[in-house]
Amino acid sequence: MLHPQLCSKDARISARRDQIIAAARLCFRKHGFHGAGMAEIAKTSQLSVGQIYRYFANKDAIIEEIVRRIVMKKIRLMTGNAHNLQQVAHNLAHRRIGNLSAPYKEDQCIEQKEQAEIDHALMLEVAAEATRNPIVEKIWRDSEKQLFSEAKSLLSATFPQFSEAEMTAKVESLAVICEGTAFRRMTTVHADAEHLEALYNRYFQDLFDTDLTTSKLE
Repeated sequence: MLHPQLCSKDARISARRDQIIAAARLCFRKHGFHGAGMAEIAKTSQLSVGQIYRYFANKDAIIEEIVRRIVMKKIRLMTGNAHNLQQVAHNLAHRRIGNLSAPYKEDQCIEQKEQAEIDHALMLEVAAEATRNPIVEKIWRDSEKQLFSEAKSLLSATFPQFSEAEMTAKVESLAVICEGTAFRRMTTVHADAEHLEALYNRYFQDLFDTDLTTSKLE
């Protein structure tokens, strides 16, 4: 059992890191990873630059922690429901990217929606920064690999009839659709959502050779 003082110290460290990450998210969202400096993050977090360096070695370490938290959040959201391809088709058709595999709730709190929007914007920033920063490129590649592996594992459990190579190709196909939809989120919607949903449902049925209305997908 940990000594109470150690627990208290760990809690303080965790709280301080959360404070820095919250401030950095706002700065990166406003100025981009390239434009936001440690001084700006320090000012927003109401800490000194020296205090921030006690918890993060540099800006790249902050970016890595932000990406890690976003990825872990996505994995938690996927767990147990990523196989619900009908729900994925519905959410894609309506460009609801935050949690593709869960029913959309109109009464979802504003803060949750805002955080999902920030997560989405930050991941686009990561992709942009990765083109000029090899450290961020590695963070980006590692996070994508982790998400891909998790999605493949979840879908393989639901559709065990496919070989590893076949499932890899199917998940890659899904990733292209999901990421393409996320990228087009700010563009004009040209197609009717109902028609898109029907199209996605037919595509997923063909892709996984299954009836999406069967009980195993409920």
